[in-house]
Amino acid sequence: MRIFLFSLVIIVALIIVDSSSPVSAHVSPVSAHFYDNVRNSTWNYFNNYLGCRVGQKIKGLAKIKQYFQRFGYIDDSLSNDFTDEFDQLLLSALKSYQLNFNLNVTGEFDFSTLQNMVKPRCGNPDIAKKGYGGKTPMDHTVAHFSFFEGQRRWPSSKSKLKYAFLPENQLTDSVKLAFRRAFDKWSKVTPLTFKEMGSYRSADIRIGFFVRDHGDGNPFDGPMKVLAHAFAPPIGFFHLDGEENWMVDGEYLKEGMVDLESVAVHEIGHLLGLDHSFEKDAVMFPTLEDGTRKVELSRDDIEGVQMLYGSNPDYNGSSTVYTHHQENDISGYSTFRSLCPHWLVGFFLALVLSISL
Repeated sequence: MRIFLFSLVIIVALIIVDSSSPVSAHVSPVSAHFYDNVRNSTWNYFNNYLGCRVGQKIKGLAKIKQYFQRFGYIDDSLSNDFTDEFDQLLLSALKSYQLNFNLNVTGEFDFSTLQNMVKPRCGNPDIAKKGYGGKTPMDHTVAHFSFFEGQRRWPSSKSKLKYAFLPENQLTDSVKLAFRRAFDKWSKVTPLTFKEMGSYRSADIRIGFFVRDHGDGNPFDGPMKVLAHAFAPPIGFFHLDGEENWMVDGEYLKEGMVDLESVAVHEIGHLLGLDHSFEKDAVMFPTLEDGTRKVELSRDDIEGVQMLYGSNPDYNGSSTVYTHHQENDISGYSTFRSLCPHWLVGFFLALVLSISL
């Protein structure tokens, strides 16, 4: 009897220890170094403009205008030699931005607007620009998906697309697997297939990690800002910021980390011809909260890409409805199912010892 009670104590101890120990997050960053989360310093910079409105002049507003111009809210034909005045140009851009992101259209830099502006995001513009295209911010209908100018898509002769990785990045198999999973999301709902090949120059889609200015006119800007960008068909370039803390296995994410597969799914949408969607659940939504995972296509994403390519014959018409736990589980702690082996082992031990007595 004493041995049986002792065994029960062992079971309880195993449960307590297991439930209080975090599960390994399998951190495998692609970038060569770890970087601190820069959200706070970025927020401190943007926070200077809280409550700013038309007629005021605040140092740094010229850079805000450059930000809006980069993402299509100010026409590229205008010089980027902006002033620090809150003028009608900035007011128009700000209202368009607020409208696109379903914020209150106040025409002021309120808390919600500034909070949205500091989120890590895709480098592709939100509004039609030369070479990009897409919807204007006023074009809001039931469907929120949009296309590049002229609904650019891969021709029917290119339904079997080949992709390759920049050799200099020397990516591991686990990193490549994250991209393969991302491609699979789109192939399941379209007739398109994707296969990795060795020749980077010959591939339809060319994937690479770059730092800062890398020669395509869209320089990266360091951790937790612009994460990646991709070009419309048939260009096929897919560039990612090599200074991010990329998480390869993003089941358990920490703040300041970026889930590689989530970004890959989004950028592949661009490679196929989808522009940004302002349906918040869509993977084509422009921003991604740091420490979050978003890899399941929404109905909006599926309807958009199928308008370009049609449906996969094997697609059953359903789309995954993901939960908060599925989208962003950062707890890193064991669930009840992970305790089951300890229950079984402990119970078996207690049973054997009690019988032997």
